[in-house]
Amino acid sequence: MELGELEKMLTAVAGGKVSVRQAAGRLKGVGFHDLGFAKIDHHRALRKGFPEVIFCQNKAPDHVIAIIRQIRAHGETVFGTRADPGLLRLVKRTVPGMTVDPAARCFWHKSKHWRKSADARGTIVIASAGTADAPVVEEARRTVEILGHPCETLYDVGVAGIHRLFAHRDRLDAASVIIAVAGMEGALPSVIAGAVSCPVIGVPTSVGYGSHMGGLVPLFAMLNSCASGLTVVNIDNGFGAAFAAVMMNRK
Repeated sequence: MELGELEKMLTAVAGGKVSVRQAAGRLKGVGFHDLGFAKIDHHRALRKGFPEVIFCQNKAPDHVIAIIRQIRAHGETVFGTRADPGLLRLVKRTVPGMTVDPAARCFWHKSKHWRKSADARGTIVIASAGTADAPVVEEARRTVEILGHPCETLYDVGVAGIHRLFAHRDRLDAASVIIAVAGMEGALPSVIAGAVSCPVIGVPTSVGYGSHMGGLVPLFAMLNSCASGLTVVNIDNGFGAAFAAVMMNRK
């Protein structure tokens, strides 16, 4: 159950349009629903402000479809991440009204209670070192948008041509939170964190040459940054960075 739905129901109770017994009946089934292979958390929206998100990697396609249908049956927003092209095609073909984004590897359907956040402090800026980081950037961008916060992206502003980054100095200074995405040596988050006063979240990516070690080199570089206040998430974790940024961006 999303907050908007709960508020609507409580208003109806206060106005005498819905009885206490009727409201209790609607709430009775709220909690979690056991599908056998998954337990869908219908209270997460009330605790966290957004419903459960489907992490699709390694899940059986028919399980993903069943989870989508269960979430939609409760009138909640559906958001799935790390969906491969085959699953995206299946979701689009099987479930009416779903939107898919192959670049972000995501799919979603906004509930009738979805709305832009009223408590966002400002704009979240996502800066990427190179275009090879696009899947992680787009996952983060879609997550921020689905969570209802304003977002801007700066592509290809890595330290190999650092003048490209500082050409956007006004946008960096105006951001309330910055997500810096980088592979290779992972220098971009340190540079940004040393130049701005807002929180910066570094996202190492698995993009780089052999000694890059699949993202461990930029991860360790970000964790050992001398720039004060830099927060770091796991390799390729655009979703985690975006969720953290949204929580920081709340008033």
